Amino acid sequence: MKPLRSFLDRMEPHFKEGGKLEKLYPLYEMADTFLYTDGKVTLEASHIRDGLDLKRLMVTVVLALIPCIYMAMYNTGYQANVAMSELGVQEIPGWRGSVISTLGIGYDSACLLDNIVHGALYFLPVLIVCFAVGGFWEAVFSIVRKHEVNEGFLVTGMLFPLTLPPTIPLWQVALGISFGVVIGKEVFGGTGKNFLNPALTARAFLYFAYPAQITGSVWTAVDGVSKATPLGALASATPEIGLKAVTENISWSTAFLGQMPGSMGETSTLACLIGAAILIITGIGSWRIMAGVLSGAIGFSTLLWGFSAHAENVMFLMPPWWHLVLGGLAFGLVFMATDPVSASMTETGKWIYGFLIGAMTILIRVINPAFPEGIMLAILFGNVFAPLIDYFVIQANIKRRIARNEA
Repeated sequence: MKPLRSFLDRMEPHFKEGGKLEKLYPLYEMADTFLYTDGKVTLEASHIRDGLDLKRLMVTVVLALIPCIYMAMYNTGYQANVAMSELGVQEIPGWRGSVISTLGIGYDSACLLDNIVHGALYFLPVLIVCFAVGGFWEAVFSIVRKHEVNEGFLVTGMLFPLTLPPTIPLWQVALGISFGVVIGKEVFGGTGKNFLNPALTARAFLYFAYPAQITGSVWTAVDGVSKATPLGALASATPEIGLKAVTENISWSTAFLGQMPGSMGETSTLACLIGAAILIITGIGSWRIMAGVLSGAIGFSTLLWGFSAHAENVMFLMPPWWHLVLGGLAFGLVFMATDPVSASMTETGKWIYGFLIGAMTILIRVINPAFPEGIMLAILFGNVFAPLIDYFVIQANIKRRIARNEA
């Protein structure tokens, strides 16, 4: 690594003020601090020694996402291979089929490697486009504003692809991440100043701009084959069919593991729980927000489930334990709601914020079947109210202290 360090040191003067490439300094700084710790030190008090900076915080979140990334590739390939087996299709046309043939990989849904490779050919292009286009906008704003490239995009660029269906057109991926980065974050000043989660802002834009590719039936990686998500199937079922629309095809344990149609990285509750454990142990993800969302979702779904005998809406029939393993509730609970920038900052506010999101998720799912997946809208709703929640929590603390001092 010493030759690389020497090379970066030789190149640094060209990017410093007065150098030929001074306008591109943010790009140099991004590469340098990604590979090495920042060489700047404080010369006067106060000194704080901490091994965790923003880059390492974001890298930890990416590590927590690895189980979901694995499931994004495995489950996408598994669903495609199952569909191909049912249709008797022997090979995927186009460049993906050529790559699989070159690698000598088959289309056996029982083979772990076949599923992962097949799914990766759908997930990786989405991920690459997301990082390329989103990274371009990050670099442009960094150069224009003359500040460092914000590390927050490392997580945004990883979260957004995981919330998309496998056959999303790549131009829509580019358009969505552009909207999320530019409109959802940069217009407010960049990382740390946005009040909405950028990845969810991008997802919401595609959700309303191109609903055919995002909602309803989620296409598998086989041309002409589409499968409704379990939530979509239940929302469109008749009262006579009820919960059988889901349970006849997918067991609770299968849904918990994530072997079902849906957005690439959101199907596995188990993968999300592993990520939650990593975030909580490292102190990066707020367990209060997670517990708040969980309690809000369980409490409100139990309340509505209690009225299922008198309701004509099929979604009332879904018990609380099914809500926890269907859709993106687990993924949003762990990785989206806990965004430290757009979430509540106060300890009490985190509980209120989380409970609001959990309750709103169930309310949207059950009361309005037109939106069977409610976690995205609920988190954005919570983002808007987070500053207000913190304000009232702080004011309540101030009043308590004044009353205590006057006593």
